[in-house]
Amino acid sequence: MSYHLRLLSIIQIRQATPQDIPLIHQLAKEVFFVTYEPLQTKEKVAYLFNLMYSESTLSEQMQKKKHTFLLAEDATGYLGYASYEFNHKGSGKTKIHKIYVMPNAQGKGVGREMINWMADVAKQNKVETLLLDVYRHNPAIQFYEKMGFKKAGEQVTDVGNGFAMDDFVMEMNL
Repeated sequence: MSYHLRLLSIIQIRQATPQDIPLIHQLAKEVFFVTYEPLQTKEKVAYLFNLMYSESTLSEQMQKKKHTFLLAEDATGYLGYASYEFNHKGSGKTKIHKIYVMPNAQGKGVGREMINWMADVAKQNKVETLLLDVYRHNPAIQFYEKMGFKKAGEQVTDVGNGFAMDDFVMEMNL
């Protein structure tokens, strides 16, 4: 009989602080373009990155808009990040604003762990629904559906400079 030793990577998730904003900006730079350039024009991707991921915008999201940011890591380094907001627009729902897994960590359970973390925190705060928007051509839709999200609507959002975000709204009951 042969035995194999397999080391499991322990994924740690922690809440980010304002001091982590440069790190989140750098992680976003590493994953955002890789995620969207195959799906949209380079000009639109660059515009959206600058709109959503400048350090000042991240600071505003964290400090003024009260978005909670998470960082996922293991012994090899950072694996991804996410952000969420309780009671989005007074809906009583927790909205996931961002969830990105680094390309080398995709398929390893990182996204699942971050969603489970956000779902647990939402439940502790008596929230019954997670909500997110996803670009309608993003292959991550299959992942969200596997996690239990269902399409609840569609929206087109003008983001300026002649660009719009064309998304599905997805929800998961907790």
